[in-house]
Amino acid sequence: MEKMKLTKLEKYWILYDVGNSAFVLLASTIIPIYFNSLAESAGISEADYVAYWGYAASVATLCVAAIGPVLGAVADTRGYKKPLFTIFMMTGVLGCAALSLPLSWIVFLALFVLTKVGYSSSLIFYDAMLPDVTEKDRMDQVSSHGYAWGYIGSCIPFIISLVFVLFYDRLGITITGAMAIAFYLNAGWWLMATLPLLKNYRQINFVERKNGVVTASIRRLGQAFKDIREHKKIFLFLIAFFFYIDGVYTIIDMATAYGSALGLNTQGLLLALLMTQIVAFPFALIFGAAAKRYPAPKLIRLCILAYTGIALFAIQLDKQWEFWVLAGFVGMFQGAIQALSRSYFAKIIPPEKSGELFGIFDICGKGAAFLGTALVGVISQITGSPNIGVGVLAVMFIIGLLVFQKADQTA
Repeated sequence: MEKMKLTKLEKYWILYDVGNSAFVLLASTIIPIYFNSLAESAGISEADYVAYWGYAASVATLCVAAIGPVLGAVADTRGYKKPLFTIFMMTGVLGCAALSLPLSWIVFLALFVLTKVGYSSSLIFYDAMLPDVTEKDRMDQVSSHGYAWGYIGSCIPFIISLVFVLFYDRLGITITGAMAIAFYLNAGWWLMATLPLLKNYRQINFVERKNGVVTASIRRLGQAFKDIREHKKIFLFLIAFFFYIDGVYTIIDMATAYGSALGLNTQGLLLALLMTQIVAFPFALIFGAAAKRYPAPKLIRLCILAYTGIALFAIQLDKQWEFWVLAGFVGMFQGAIQALSRSYFAKIIPPEKSGELFGIFDICGKGAAFLGTALVGVISQITGSPNIGVGVLAVMFIIGLLVFQKADQTA
């Protein structure tokens, strides 16, 4: 299969995935364990710890769901996409650095929510840049490259952070000092990887600026919701995406918290999730290349089925080696389902409305990933079993698969 050569602008766009993925990996591995230690010292039980972490993730995603569509619509106006992207990217970067401060568990959790809102909101504008940086027939591959290089690139600051966090006593520093190094390192990595895109990106697809930009944007957004209801394929896809990607992000957000609550070895959890990133790199590229030969919807269905199996497997998980198996399978399909969903959506929408429609897309994705985390938290507390809480995600994947099948069959 012929290898695709990336343009400079495509590479700069991909670099942002490399930068922000460092925070994602930190947030899904080291930060939950650090929060667990803060919560434990405050006398909070393991079931409550998992629940509070899930609730925090839900609050962050609800905030993005509330502001994302309007901001996305504003970003479609000429000259607005890059400034808005910069504001929320810097909110995430500065928030990540500020997590290094000595904080109580509840203040730490609140600051983490703010940081995650900045990160998730920046992705609305970043995703909407895809039609500006590449051609329609290259979107599957470019999107897949973004996730692939994001996974492998994030391993560099993560491994350095891991050395400080695991061996802080041998290095003669405290765990608080080790975490501060990790937060500063990942914030700096995120910022530096973003600079080439900020310097070179130009908004190509836009609507002209008018008086009352926000009012006009809200009006366009309202029209966009009406158009989506009339455009059955987009409408059904967004419903399907809501269910299956919510399950994906819940697994990403809760994996370490889940393993920690089960009493699994901390070092083993971190190394297993590092393996997830390494496995995700080649498989994201493999699925991106496969999209040239096989229809993207068929590949998306395969990924949803795989995640259904992952959720069912998690119900009985109670051993370290089982967590490693789970992490390996997540790595195989994690990047593929995200990348192919992003490019699939970009191809079925008008490019000049990419901001407002990706704002809605993020309601159904990162901005609405509250349902899975909230369900895991509530069911874990009710049953006292994190296993049952995670197992409920299988239902979400099945619903997503059935609706996606319907969407794909719609003209």
